[in-house]
Amino acid sequence: MMIVVQNNIPVKEEYREEFEKRFMDRAHMVDKAPGFVRNEVLRPVKGDYYIVLTYWNSMKDFTNWTRSDSFMKAHANPPSKEIFSGENYLTVHEVFSTTEKVEEQH
Repeated sequence: MMIVVQNNIPVKEEYREEFEKRFMDRAHMVDKAPGFVRNEVLRPVKGDYYIVLTYWNSMKDFTNWTRSDSFMKAHANPPSKEIFSGENYLTVHEVFSTTEKVEEQH
């Protein structure tokens, strides 16, 4: 069953540009991981939390990624703690239902 890992990252207003640049310039190592489906980074419109969503074919695929050398390399150069307004936290969800917009036929 597909899972979605949600990383909730609180970033101070004055560091948002730097935070976003780091994401745009990342090495994309996760993109090559077995079982990886996609990554979405959501910018807060209200509040301080950026949401990073990674979609995986299975929990095993995600766990394998977190234990890999590529994971360690991808997280080897963390940003300074001063850019955060608090602690980040992870949540993991199973996808049990999906809907998409259906175009009306005339």
